[in-house]
Amino acid sequence: MKLRTLAAGLLVGALALTACGKEGSPSSAGSPVSQPVAANVQVAGSPTFDTMTQRGRVVIGVKDDQPGLGFKDATTGQYSGFDIDIARLVAAQLGYGVDKIDFKTVPSAAREDAISRGEVDYYVGTYTINDKRKERVSFAGPYFVAGQGLLVRKDESDITGPQTLMGKKVCSVTGSTPIQRVRDQGLTEPGNIVEFQTYTQCVDQLLNKQVDVVTTDDAILKGYASQQPDQLKVVGETFSQEPYGIGLNKDDAALRGKINDILQAAYDDGTWQTIYDNTLGKSGSPASPPALQRY
Repeated sequence: MKLRTLAAGLLVGALALTACGKEGSPSSAGSPVSQPVAANVQVAGSPTFDTMTQRGRVVIGVKDDQPGLGFKDATTGQYSGFDIDIARLVAAQLGYGVDKIDFKTVPSAAREDAISRGEVDYYVGTYTINDKRKERVSFAGPYFVAGQGLLVRKDESDITGPQTLMGKKVCSVTGSTPIQRVRDQGLTEPGNIVEFQTYTQCVDQLLNKQVDVVTTDDAILKGYASQQPDQLKVVGETFSQEPYGIGLNKDDAALRGKINDILQAAYDDGTWQTIYDNTLGKSGSPASPPALQRY
């Protein structure tokens, strides 16, 4: 998701904890958009907010290996990216500045468990809203609608969409929905499907001309393109729909409503656009705020 005069330049460091990043000390590793911290916030009827108040800190589940979205610098320990700045925005409007945020890295397979057990207060990390997940958790948002996309080298002209993948070597993560979609729809020959454990490995193969294209959510691909816009680009229209939500305790309707209000305000006053332009927007691919669904 008036903040138009937000100062870009608050440099936030991180102290390494056990699978947890603690914000606070300055760093020269990045320039996240600073957020004014709301005062005297109350979220009546929210057990999660009550826990945050008693703790005096907010614990946010994130990814740490997705450039441009949720990424932790191995040298500085600083977190950066679109998801990270959305997480900071929500925290600030709940009354928690960067010195009161603990980022906790949670892998995809463990997200529902971490939320339902109260190990994180909320989760922001390319978390697609779907009915199966809503059986265990709830979602605010969406704050972004991604779709399966294609990442190619800057000088690539033959690949313009999924219909042009035949005969091309296509790379994605082992067991991922995007690579299964390529396989199921017969978009390229089985022998041209290449799988690795991480997207970074696929991108390295792309840069080394061992594969022709990397496919996954376009938001993730934009993150890689924003790192090397002179070498990489995202092409074509997306060919799936992945609404990213903020994961919350299933029964905490009060906090869900509050975060939806925060997101809507960010959509309306331009804060969301500022965050996007400073992160994923550096890929050269434009985007606008999604329609809030209030799941």
